[in-house]
Amino acid sequence: MHSEELIKPDGRTLTLYSTQPIPAGLAAPSPFAEPQHANPHLRWHPLRGEWVTYAAYRQNRTYQPPPQYNPLAPTRDPAHPTELPAGDYEVAVFDNRFPSLALDAHDPPALDVPTAPANGKCEVVVFTQDAQASLGSLPAARIALLLQVWADRTARLRGHGHIQYVLPFENRGAEVGVTLHHPHGQIYAYPFVPPVPARQLAQEREYFLQHGASLLCDMARAEAADGKRVLYRDEHAIAFVPPCARYPYEAWVMPLAPCQDFGALGPAQRAALARALKTVLLKYDGLWDRPFPYLMMWYQAPTDGADHPETQLHAQFCPPYRMRDRLKFLAGTELGAGMFAMDVLPETTAYELQQVEIALEEAA
Repeated sequence: MHSEELIKPDGRTLTLYSTQPIPAGLAAPSPFAEPQHANPHLRWHPLRGEWVTYAAYRQNRTYQPPPQYNPLAPTRDPAHPTELPAGDYEVAVFDNRFPSLALDAHDPPALDVPTAPANGKCEVVVFTQDAQASLGSLPAARIALLLQVWADRTARLRGHGHIQYVLPFENRGAEVGVTLHHPHGQIYAYPFVPPVPARQLAQEREYFLQHGASLLCDMARAEAADGKRVLYRDEHAIAFVPPCARYPYEAWVMPLAPCQDFGALGPAQRAALARALKTVLLKYDGLWDRPFPYLMMWYQAPTDGADHPETQLHAQFCPPYRMRDRLKFLAGTELGAGMFAMDVLPETTAYELQQVEIALEEAA
């Protein structure tokens, strides 16, 4: 993997990645001439025992731009700069102009609840220069490169001593609130382990102490042996609808062997994981023959410098669809009580996805 780091006129960093050498002389454009001076802060929620971040300037971020203007499309026109230069590269990562977390956040307000600077980092990851593509339509080799990019970003963010957790994710579709439809995801680097991965890690740790094995690896082996909910499986990776799915058409993607984070993936694992991920995405889009909205989150070990044999790198997909033409929104029992109520069985949605025929080799 080749990379080139550039600085935008407003001081933000842009890093370009490719499987081939990146030509010299590329300049980092920006639609903005001056720094944002973002200064988000955290407020403690005493009833929930968790931090909430506040960044009111995000109200001014780019929202549903006109069709002729795509801020994530490469441009050679200095009069109309976007976030990316034109040139020969495959993936781009740049600092979010409107971050919810910032490394140099400072001086939080004094309130009746504890506050703290929101000292983290938010990055935008552009998967391709093709605005009409999607993550699932990209070649498997590009998805494998993306896995390497996530590994590199995790390693770089780990270098900031106070970063405790790095979460790559993608929101796809207006149904889940996406306002920029160019294929891209984000990376949030937190100064603490957020509540959801913290709870998952606690469950994994308890299982590891009792059984001396990874909870998710054991689940994957059981799913592979059963086969009812498996969407993809090869020697190194698996994708399946979990038997405990909380969302219709939820799917998990992971390596079969223990792997704590992106940096621990070998070339064969990356290639297999890319095929597994692509399979799920193609099946989603083929299910009803239209772009399928989803939330994709990648969970990995904390960046606290400790060894975490209990945890397993994996992706969770949470699509909002309940049925063909109806969206799944969180109800009172789910938002108010935290208990999810499902009216469709994971075996049913897995069977529907299994019936979607895809041409993985041809599309890869």
